Amino acid sequence: MKISAVVLPAVAVAAIASITLAGVSSLPANPAAAAASQGSYAGKSGDEITKSLEEQGYEVRKIETEDGYLEAYALLDGKRFEIYVDPKTGNIIKIEQDD
Repeated sequence: MKISAVVLPAVAVAAIASITLAGVSSLPANPAAAAASQGSYAGKSGDEITKSLEEQGYEVRKIETEDGYLEAYALLDGKRFEIYVDPKTGNIIKIEQDD
């Protein structure tokens, strides 16, 4: 019984480590490659949305409420974006790139 008590935690640690390492190796090298996408979670508040978008490489200029949605104005790679978020779900419902 003592052997199984040691082996099972060791197996669990090895499994978690391999999952974690696999996840890290699949992350994009360029933050812009992880840009927000429609349907993905961004947050339910302005602060949460700002943090989420900044982690993806965006520079958030401002967030306003428009027609019941949170609208984030942000820059990514020199391009301007308007990102609309449903404050009830926190999901991105639309992304528009400005010219």
